[in-house]
Order: sequence, then C-alpha cells, then structure tokens
Amino acid sequence: MELLHGSPADMSGREAAEVRSYELLDKLGIDFYRTDHPDTPATTMEVCAQVDAILDIHICKNLFLCNRQQTDFYLLIMPGDKLFKTKELSHQLGVSRLSFADGEHMERYLGVSPGSVTVLGLMNDAEKHVRLIIDEDVLKEEWFGCHPCRNTSSVKFRTKDMTEKLLPNLGHEPTIVRLTGGDASDGQVKNE
Repeated sequence: MELLHGSPADMSGREAAEVRSYELLDKLGIDFYRTDHPDTPATTMEVCAQVDAILDIHICKNLFLCNRQQTDFYLLIMPGDKLFKTKELSHQLGVSRLSFADGEHMERYLGVSPGSVTVLGLMNDAEKHVRLIIDEDVLKEEWFGCHPCRNTSSVKFRTKDMTEKLLPNLGHEPTIVRLTGGDASDGQVKNE
C-alpha cells in the first residue's frame, strides 16, 4: 500500500460505484488522498491499522442501522476507537430499538455491500431514505477517512470539505450526536 494523491489515472478494473465516488470528489473540487488495497480488503482490524498508517488518520466506523420495523434507516459515522452502544444512540434519536440493517437494504439505499459502508454511498440515496448521524468527535478532526464505496481502497479528505461541500451537494443534513461509548480498541461493538 502507498499514499496516492487524487483519482486513479486508470479506472479500468474498478467497480462503477468506486469510479463514481472519485468522480464526485473531483466534481466538487475536494482534494483527497487514497490508498489501494485490492488484495487485502479492509475487513479486519489489522488491515484497518495498515490503512490508517498509510493515510495518517483513523478511519471512522460507518454503521448502517435501522429501527425494529426496518422502515427507518441510519448511517452512523463515529470514531473507530469509540465503543458503539445502541442504547445510547437510540435514546438520543428517540428510537425504541436500533439494530444493524441487512445487506439488501444497504445495497438498495447506499449502493454498497457489507464492509463498504461510507458517507459517499449517500450519493445513491437521492430519495433520502437514510438519515445521516455523525458523532461530534468526528467533526473535531482535520481529516476524514472512508472507503470510496468499496473496501479495497480508502480515501482521506478534509472534514471541512465533507461538511461544506460533500453533504450539501448530497442534500443530507446530518444529525450531530454525542456518544460516550468508551474505548473500543478491542474492536467490540455492543448491541445493547
């Protein structure tokens, strides 16, 4: 893995969703860095740590959640080292019970498969089925890291560009929450 600047010069062999992510960032004038890791998708803590080191950031957790009836969907972005407790978020959103949404809804609303959830997937949610939730600590960081709709590459760009360029373009106004969760350095995600 190596640090690269901007979109790939050659897009051949890349999935359409990834290409569209780069095109969107370029169209919005968002300067970004990336690293490709096609042989090691970011599905383990070890690979995520390697990606973090290359990009010199901590990539956030991106969790796709839903209510019990699977009628309301949420994309939660929070620091990767913070423990997620569903009870804490449910209380702040006024939702009786949250759980992880399935891959079918993920594909339908965000155009991504499990393991590739990203804020960039909101470009596929023109009808606004997904409510964006951001932990306030994410907004305190200078840089923001995520996948370009596929977990075989990772990108970083300024958090300010996410809030001032990307989200207004996508028409998704975030709900800001304060999650205390604790330290998730052990990789735990609690469904309480």
